[in-house]
Amino acid sequence: MIDTADLQSFDAFLAHWAQDRPNRIALTEDDRSITYGKLEEATARVATLLLARGLKKGDRIAWFGKNSDLYFMLFYGAARIGVVMAPIGWRLAPAEAGWIIDNCEARLLFMGPGFETAAQAFGPIPTVQQVFTAAEARQAIANTQRAPFEPAGPDDAVLQLYTSGTTGKPKGAVLSNRNLFALRKAAAGQPMPYLTWDDDEAVLVAMPCAHIGGTGLGVMALASGLPGVILAEFEPGAVFDAVEHKGVTRFFIVPAALQMLLNHPRCAQTDFSRLKYILYGAAPIPLELLRQCITMFGAGFIQAYGMTETTGTICMLPPEDHDPAGNQRMRSAGKPLPGVEIRVCDEAGNEVPVGAVGEVVTRSSNNMLGYWKLPEATSSTLSANGWVRTGDAGYMDEDGYLYIHDRVKDMIISGGENVYPAEVESAIYGHPDVLEVAVIGVPDAKWGEAVKAVCVPKPGHSVDEASVIGWARERIAGFKAPKSIDVIAALPRNASGKILRRELRAPYWEGRERQVN
Repeated sequence: MIDTADLQSFDAFLAHWAQDRPNRIALTEDDRSITYGKLEEATARVATLLLARGLKKGDRIAWFGKNSDLYFMLFYGAARIGVVMAPIGWRLAPAEAGWIIDNCEARLLFMGPGFETAAQAFGPIPTVQQVFTAAEARQAIANTQRAPFEPAGPDDAVLQLYTSGTTGKPKGAVLSNRNLFALRKAAAGQPMPYLTWDDDEAVLVAMPCAHIGGTGLGVMALASGLPGVILAEFEPGAVFDAVEHKGVTRFFIVPAALQMLLNHPRCAQTDFSRLKYILYGAAPIPLELLRQCITMFGAGFIQAYGMTETTGTICMLPPEDHDPAGNQRMRSAGKPLPGVEIRVCDEAGNEVPVGAVGEVVTRSSNNMLGYWKLPEATSSTLSANGWVRTGDAGYMDEDGYLYIHDRVKDMIISGGENVYPAEVESAIYGHPDVLEVAVIGVPDAKWGEAVKAVCVPKPGHSVDEASVIGWARERIAGFKAPKSIDVIAALPRNASGKILRRELRAPYWEGRERQVN
């Protein structure tokens, strides 16, 4: 009998489950579903279709749209032959999406349902040979007869996820088959029930597929041979329906979305008895919200810490460390998963003592291959011996729990979305009334953090809040645009001229133990 913990590629998993459980549902969305037997056939047709269009291992395709069973079909089929999928966030401004499609050199572009004409706004992209609507893609798959193909290997790239850029442009983190599947081997046989899956479970995919928290959940379902229940986007009523009527036992969610569930009038009337685990991450959860959630949902809560560059979760705070009364460990990100090394290091790369703050670095089979066509950025993040610098400052306690103290970089996490100040500042620069601008994250009860721009007006000008916010929203996605504006005479800087964002943030975070909400 095959041990699925030894399987290391999409091709291997799809072939295995098609033989082991051909009639088991693999993906379901709305009133559609596809079994593992039919998914294997459909993804083989996708692979054949791509090869017939002249694509080869290492080429890229892109998806622009919301979550969809079609997206996963295309992604899995491409991955079987080592063609790399680059999903793009549908909330991005056309110029941002077009830049990513151009940067990843996508040969084919697939538009999700409802975005049939959106590609017209991206402008000409030389590498794109053909644009498919969702209907055209489904028809092309149906009309293709599968042909033999050479499967991709464990170390071949299959997924390219774009992370918000500290210099104003996002970076494509390239992930391999091994990145997505290898940690399962290390977890096998460990006394951690939340890392094992019963055969009657189903996984909800509700976070955006352009994030590892969306696509990664689909991969988890496939790796376990379980149904992936797909929502086009997060919507509380659809989540309740999935739990009550589609057998969902686990899902990943950001705290802001969890609060939306809790506040929804249907929440108290929903039967959550099948729900086993709720994974949350991308931002720490307020204790009071967690107390309410434990009471309402009755599930085990797991905090997940990771990043795109580590293919998602590398550290978990398990259910047994969640206490409604609160405890010290609930301030932590938990302990490294089996197979993951985590250290806290000083600026010279030396490990610091227990309790001392430094940069969190990690090494595991989850670490990305690198950033797409950015060798310098790759070498500054991923060392030659396999350690990824997370950019987070933290410390370890004597029991091996990791605590995130602050961010080495100035990234803002608002509603689970990563926002980099430099990108927002670039969008605001050029406003006729703004001389200088610095962007910071400030506490927000709903989103965890909110984006605030601190502006210095040009001599003789005054800065209007609505004008600056509107200017930014024309140039970047709405979730990145500032929610509020402060006006000051001069930005605080150090001797070398660097803006002191910590000084700007300090008044808003006064009385809090860390500047991460």
